[in-house]
Amino acid sequence: MKILVVNAGSSSLKYQLFDMTTNEVLAKGLCERIGIDGIITHKRPSNPDYKANVAFPDHKAAIECVLALLTDKEKGVIADVSEISAVGHRFAHGGEKLTKSAILGDQELEYLESIVGLNPLHGPPAISGLKACKEVMPSVNHVGVFDTSYYSGMEDYAYIYPIPYELYEKHKIRRYGFHGTSHRYVAAKAAEYLGNKDAKIITCHLGNGSSITATVNGKAVDTSMGFTPQDGVPMGTRSGAIDPTVVTFLQKAEGLTAAEADNLLNKQSGLAGISGFGSDCRDIRDAAAAGNYRAQLAMKILCHNIKKIVGSYIAEMNGVDAIVFTAGIGENDRDLREEVCKDMSFLGIEVDAQINQTCPRGEFADVTAKGAKVKTLVIPTNEEYMIALDTLNLTK
Repeated sequence: MKILVVNAGSSSLKYQLFDMTTNEVLAKGLCERIGIDGIITHKRPSNPDYKANVAFPDHKAAIECVLALLTDKEKGVIADVSEISAVGHRFAHGGEKLTKSAILGDQELEYLESIVGLNPLHGPPAISGLKACKEVMPSVNHVGVFDTSYYSGMEDYAYIYPIPYELYEKHKIRRYGFHGTSHRYVAAKAAEYLGNKDAKIITCHLGNGSSITATVNGKAVDTSMGFTPQDGVPMGTRSGAIDPTVVTFLQKAEGLTAAEADNLLNKQSGLAGISGFGSDCRDIRDAAAAGNYRAQLAMKILCHNIKKIVGSYIAEMNGVDAIVFTAGIGENDRDLREEVCKDMSFLGIEVDAQINQTCPRGEFADVTAKGAKVKTLVIPTNEEYMIALDTLNLTK
């Protein structure tokens, strides 16, 4: 059974085609600059990448181009579009009703459109991608996989904010959590490695956007992102958690509108705002190594905040069996892993520095120091596979 996985952004569309009988990625690629001039990059294992300028006036044109490439005699991997059994779509937000992956019919689409106000950045392009795919492939099932659904089982005291309860009822203001598909994947892999399905696991998805999740017995019990992906640890350009009065103070002191304050905290803060070197952690690391104080400070702030959340989750779960690092920074920044786990031996957390510094990038690694009670693991995430697996299970 072949599953096409689609992740639509405002001006982009990522795709992967899976053969679920072998769990093999047959092809993957990216359509960029949709609505502008258009570029597509198409990749197949053991074949040269194909890149071309193609006009993409909308998402429909992009998915039509993808299907044409997938079935192309020279560049394709299938003979006909009919070989695609279903399409899985990534959605950042499923609100309070879409609490698990679901086949997307008219009612589900109507609900997703009704909660765009909760998800104004990622919601509209994902809906556009879904509509385009349904128009081009009307005879197959389209499945939505929602990042927020992993947190739908959290206790109410973990997701309700201490503001007037009527505002939660009226506006659905609560902790939703994000990156759930990634956390679900790596937590399951960690539990499998431990041989303990009831394990207490803390997963650190660290990239340009970062979040930390506590999982017990395969269920999320808490997470660092909240009503929006802005909450939690500092990120590439996002401030993460700050005193909420900072927002109103800046609005008054700097004469900012609500939109300008939102832009400041979402796009000008975080590692970029502290370091002055942009949002790429590699550039900040290089500057820090060269002695730049602000770059050093940015990394210290990041590690400090990760450590605080990890510690709080250990208290919340009454222990921990494994700490997992994943995503771009988590998988590749060896120094960060050591810095986060430093001085946590009292909690049973210790990293073997040699193994940590020499383990291959992009591969599973157990970097636990000998004798440490808690496992420290590096597990590459695979959100697309999880989307394909949910799609398979719902449609087979």
